[in-house]
Amino acid sequence: MALLEISSLGKSYGKAEVLKGIDLTVERGEILGLIGPTGSGKTTLLRLVNLLDEPSTGSILFEDREVSGRPEREKLSMRRKMAMVFQKPVMFKASVEENVSFGLRMRGRVDAKEMRGQTKEALAAMGLSGYESRDANTLSGGEMQRIALARAWVLQPELLLLDEPTANLDPGSAASIDRLLHSLADSRTAVILATHNMQQCRKLADRVAVLQAGRLVAVGKSEEITLPW
Repeated sequence: MALLEISSLGKSYGKAEVLKGIDLTVERGEILGLIGPTGSGKTTLLRLVNLLDEPSTGSILFEDREVSGRPEREKLSMRRKMAMVFQKPVMFKASVEENVSFGLRMRGRVDAKEMRGQTKEALAAMGLSGYESRDANTLSGGEMQRIALARAWVLQPELLLLDEPTANLDPGSAASIDRLLHSLADSRTAVILATHNMQQCRKLADRVAVLQAGRLVAVGKSEEITLPW
């Protein structure tokens, strides 16, 4: 059973049809590269999977359960099994430790001592040990992106959604993020990596799905994919 199954998915905003007939599956522990030019619908698809928006047509099954069209309380329960990192991360006006532990505090899953331990572990995984007391908003773009990844990683999601996580970073920071992403997916966590960078897909992804003008035009191993643009 696939972790995520998308069938005949479509999304329109007024007369603008952004996604058209998307069929896609994601397996547990898989890194799926979602590649396409700007405006192809990558972010829209991630938002639909994360239940931030509702599809116009089709269905989304997560753990073999239909999740679209559910009451908000049920969607929140399913969303807590996912985490999403946006292209431009937003930091709270707080310390790095408070930023990373925010989701744990909101979900009330651990006590204070355990939460501090998990936060330190997440920061260490991102190469940010010792940053706990620093003001998150004074850090570089690459450091903020790693904090955003730590904030998602600490929740131990079953599905991690990444929207162009290295698009605005310098080459050194981007390479650091790529190394981190390579270590994130395991037998439990699946990753959907939205990007316009085929080289990044070839390095990180088990499979690649190609979006063009809102349609899924190819799915397969990265070495089998030829981009249509």
